[in-house]
Amino acid sequence: MSGFGLKIVAADKVFYEGRGKFLVLPQTDGEIAIMAGHEDAMIAIVPGELRYQTEDSDEWHLAAVSGGFAQVINNRVTVLVLTAERPEDIDAKRAQEAKEIAEEQLRQKLSQHQYYRTQASLSRAMTRLKVKDHSVNL
Repeated sequence: MSGFGLKIVAADKVFYEGRGKFLVLPQTDGEIAIMAGHEDAMIAIVPGELRYQTEDSDEWHLAAVSGGFAQVINNRVTVLVLTAERPEDIDAKRAQEAKEIAEEQLRQKLSQHQYYRTQASLSRAMTRLKVKDHSVNL
């Protein structure tokens, strides 16, 4: 089976570089899947769960990612995100605490700026918990 070149880059590291056969990216209206031969595209990514399979395995690899974008050109995919975390690097207790704090802050009257900032914190905490939970259930 032919694959595609895949490079996932976070602001602080190259998260993955190699051959991929399947990639699923989070978008505002759901997810988008990329396989070998995908048409050239620029894809906006929202905070969520990124999943991919390498060319030599059927095992799914998960990551909690922040917003960013992906570029698909000539059977090569480059994903650029601010953060990317493997499930084993996520502290579930800390993520749960961050979720609870954000939920409490949303119940209070906030300025519009504070509201969006808190909403982003809540989204990140929930994504981290989801990725951690999915890795346990695989």
